[in-house]
Amino acid sequence: MNHPMESNKPRLVKEVVGGEPYEYYPLGEYVVVAPGVCGGRPTFKYTRLEVSMVLARLAQGDSPEILVKNYESSHLSTDAIAEAIELANQAFVETTRPLSLAA
Repeated sequence: MNHPMESNKPRLVKEVVGGEPYEYYPLGEYVVVAPGVCGGRPTFKYTRLEVSMVLARLAQGDSPEILVKNYESSHLSTDAIAEAIELANQAFVETTRPLSLAA
């Protein structure tokens, strides 16, 4: 999967969507941070659907297919959910250090 932020230099993308300006920093193909949308927390592109909410629903036992059906109007896809899981895992790995156990 190609992630535009792998260079560690986020680039602001400016588009017009539905006649309205839309600016975002891509974290992946589907996951973005859009200034002024949901307090700057990661969302799925072109939505106000927060990634953290979808991940929480997965943790509670909802399947990706159920979430896609429940959020049909937002055009959420299983590919977008898979990307969110991958990005969350990368963030977890990058922000944690191995525990050293005292002998």
